[in-house]
Amino acid sequence: MVFKIELSKRQEHILQIVKDNGPITGEHIAEQLHLTRATLRPDLAILTMAGFLDARPRVGYFYTGKSGTQLLTDNLKNIYVKDYQSIPVVVGEGISVYDAIVMMFLEDVGTLFVVDKNSLLVGVLSRKDLLRASIGKQELTTIPVNIIMTRMPNITMCMKEDLLIDVARKLIEKQIDALPVVKETGIGYEVIGRLTKTNITKAFLALADESI
Repeated sequence: MVFKIELSKRQEHILQIVKDNGPITGEHIAEQLHLTRATLRPDLAILTMAGFLDARPRVGYFYTGKSGTQLLTDNLKNIYVKDYQSIPVVVGEGISVYDAIVMMFLEDVGTLFVVDKNSLLVGVLSRKDLLRASIGKQELTTIPVNIIMTRMPNITMCMKEDLLIDVARKLIEKQIDALPVVKETGIGYEVIGRLTKTNITKAFLALADESI
């Protein structure tokens, strides 16, 4: 789904004037619309902040040539994982599958990140992993999670400096619900956050609200 930036009729008229006559001053735009400069100022500010227009002192307004979709894409390329990451839920590799199920339920998450005694990432547990382990007659309190978890180096990770749009692609390509946000320590990776489909949805909705 692509969010469309909706403009008022007057804002669309302003864009057309700048397209046809740019660079053009605010005073000349106001004259063509038979409005005062003060009346026009909020519209020009919105169009400039949204990226439709560019303004240069003592020169005037230019049309950037970008559509609403292009502007939305540009904005997406300026959002990073660190802007929307949430707190990770971490468990030790020695806990039982039963305890992991309880932890997932209590924390209301779909993914647990497993760390070793040095607090470094060694595995990931998803709902599917725990569900598979629950099928059958095995005693869940005696099975450690390190038997069923996805292990390094088969874990898809991200870092806080990564672009959110790139991580969204990883989630779709790998068909997973969450990624650990990690920091490299020299001897492994420390989990400092998590990035989920919910985080990404919140970011896209926030961006759409700003663009409307």
